[in-house]
Amino acid sequence: VAALEYLQAHTGVHTWNLGTGHGYSVLDIVQAFETASGVQVPYNVVDRRDGDIAVCYSNPLKAQVELNWKATRGLPEMMADAWRWQKNNPHGYST
Repeated sequence: VAALEYLQAHTGVHTWNLGTGHGYSVLDIVQAFETASGVQVPYNVVDRRDGDIAVCYSNPLKAQVELNWKATRGLPEMMADAWRWQKNNPHGYST
């Protein structure tokens, strides 16, 4: 909604990162999902693939300045929301 309101007053193409500015590892995400869902996720720890970057996360400052918008939820809440949606929509968006 904040982005749509911004676009009413500003022309052109705009991009905003809407993350928290805090990066998470794949293992962080797996563990948070297991906690939220109560389901054990099988995984193997292997070497990084050629070309994989070590760290990547967004800087959300532009969204905070231009849209007056800031993410307020952390990884545990994100995983709980994702699991709740999946449980309520086991076949995705199809009806």
